[in-house]
Amino acid sequence: MTDYDALHARIRALTEGETDEVALMATLACEIHHSDERFDWTGFYRVVAPELLKIGPYQGGHGCLVIPFSRGVCGAAARSGEVQIVADVDAFPGHIACSSTTRSEIVLPVFGKSGRLIGVLDIDSNRADAFGQQDATRLVEILEEVFDGF
Repeated sequence: MTDYDALHARIRALTEGETDEVALMATLACEIHHSDERFDWTGFYRVVAPELLKIGPYQGGHGCLVIPFSRGVCGAAARSGEVQIVADVDAFPGHIACSSTTRSEIVLPVFGKSGRLIGVLDIDSNRADAFGQQDATRLVEILEEVFDGF
């Protein structure tokens, strides 16, 4: 299980003063991915056009390159602006299978200061039902602190 206090402290120290969104995403993807053995793929999808996400910095195997807001768990998080916790990806209507090993996932919308949707943080697990409300709450805290200035 993730030690979110230690993770948050590491991310705070590593990102202090950084103003580049992509550099921040790369740092978070790396730190979050290596913080917990449940995390099989960890990465960002960036909003690059209306209703369109493109892959950003990530850790793990290949991800999907482009995801429209209308498809998959990432699209649902972007469309609704709400965290998506999916215990069984096979039961999620319209799930996009970027990796055959993914069994569950959590996707968190990433907002800038003005409420602008910057992208989504997608974390996949090769275990079923790997994520819960504590993961959502603590990851949202980290994302809000890091991306507050954008």
